[in-house]
Amino acid sequence: MTETLRTGDEVTTAASTSVAAKPVPVGRALATGLVLVAAVVVLSGISLAVGARATSLPVVWQALTAYDPTITDHVVIQARIPRTVTGLVVGAALALAGAAMQGITRNPLADPGILGLNAGAALAVVLGIHLFGITSVSGYSWFAFAGAAFAAVVIYLVASLGREGATPVKLALAGAALAAGLASIMHAVLLMDQTALDGFRFWQVGVLGARSVAEVATMVPFIAVGTVLALASTRLFNALALGDDAATGLGVRVGRGRIVSGLGVVLLAGGATALAGPIAFLGLVVPHALRLLVGADYRHLLPLSILAGPVLLLGADVLGRVVLPPSEVQVGVMTAVIGAPVFIWLIRTRKQVTL
Repeated sequence: MTETLRTGDEVTTAASTSVAAKPVPVGRALATGLVLVAAVVVLSGISLAVGARATSLPVVWQALTAYDPTITDHVVIQARIPRTVTGLVVGAALALAGAAMQGITRNPLADPGILGLNAGAALAVVLGIHLFGITSVSGYSWFAFAGAAFAAVVIYLVASLGREGATPVKLALAGAALAAGLASIMHAVLLMDQTALDGFRFWQVGVLGARSVAEVATMVPFIAVGTVLALASTRLFNALALGDDAATGLGVRVGRGRIVSGLGVVLLAGGATALAGPIAFLGLVVPHALRLLVGADYRHLLPLSILAGPVLLLGADVLGRVVLPPSEVQVGVMTAVIGAPVFIWLIRTRKQVTL
């Protein structure tokens, strides 16, 4: 489809190919999914094996199937399970949230970090630590959900001002501005409260090893609901790729659909941020990489994002453990280091961005 460029307000990719005009074979999407499943399994095993005390994959399998607390390697591997489980859950949630946000806004630059949802969740968590002394992940979660929801509502309201409404560019600009403002407030609070700073500084850069399996389990129901809401919006996202007017003409209730799918994004981004902190670039890079393989059909893109997100996050975490031994680089730093050049490469190798 060819979009009309609106002066100063809306810039979308010209002459992009619609889903209906260039369908992708289901077999390619299925093959990609099988490869990603295998990659998730392999990287999960490597995540359990790699660390300050390296072990072999056969030992990992033995520790999982015939755990013996008297064997040191088994104890070490069991201690790494929460980190790996956190990586699986957070990676899937952030990648799906990014793909869904790009569908909601028709903006290829949308993700929970760029549009300010992570910043809203992070500020709310800081305020919870500062004002109420919150230290548990269950406490973080409610503040993270509230902060992400607040940011989403403010961004949409600000972007809706004016004759054209909430165009993709206005959403991106409003999100970037709000993210900068919320980050400034957050840093001001941290400078005034040393206790809040101590409790927040490691979580801020994105960590996977700070949660137990039980704490991850408390977030799984919220992330599961967000996943269902996002996956149920595939028809909406495919219709929105044609424009709001065309989607309405196809019988899609655009306003209600955006609210429902937006709630799903808030649950996904808020839950992931509560568990691991604000991790950047993952929700941006994964959907773009998948579009190179399976096209822009959200029926393929959303489910595959659930698999590709953990691949990127676990891969970044493993790399962070081995790049500077015996210390490690936190996963939030590694996703930025990996994600930035990968995203630049994707942009440079594609003359058009298809949504």
